[in-house]
Amino acid sequence: MLLSDVLPSAPTTTADALALFDAAPAVAAESMIGTWRGAEMPTQHPLDGFLAASGWWGKQFIDAEKVHPLLFPAGNGTSLWALNPILAFSGLGVAAKLPRATKLPLGKPIAALRPALQTHAPKARLRTTRYRGTDTATMIYDQLPINDVFRRLSDDAVIGAMDLRGSSRPYFFVLRRDDSLPVV
Repeated sequence: MLLSDVLPSAPTTTADALALFDAAPAVAAESMIGTWRGAEMPTQHPLDGFLAASGWWGKQFIDAEKVHPLLFPAGNGTSLWALNPILAFSGLGVAAKLPRATKLPLGKPIAALRPALQTHAPKARLRTTRYRGTDTATMIYDQLPINDVFRRLSDDAVIGAMDLRGSSRPYFFVLRRDDSLPVV
């Protein structure tokens, strides 16, 4: 999915993205149930490009207790697999400090390491939390100090603000509902 599929004139700065986020209505946690295709929203954040370079496809919310935050396409393109985020994000601190790290093509190495990176266990939960003065759906990682907070863009699209401990500003992405591929 391209960001332009959801936002033809996407914000390009954190301030613009926050203005869009703050103006969007809250999301009921139960409305997030399903599989969502993702796209990054570049705002000059140090992590811009990381998810795209990794080959990230999106997220799956099975119910409030079972969430797969990082889905990747299987080699044949007819299914998705869940990556254990503790393995993916353990190197984020280093990646954020290396200017070109987010530009490296990581999709093939991640696919090759699938046997070691894949998980069938959920690695996040879905709750309603208060963020920037609004109670809204939030995905809370089980093993990482990260919350992905959502606001509604349309009936089938949300904007996400990744609230990452140690980052002075959120990292933005969009999700569009897409239940077309099974998660294996």
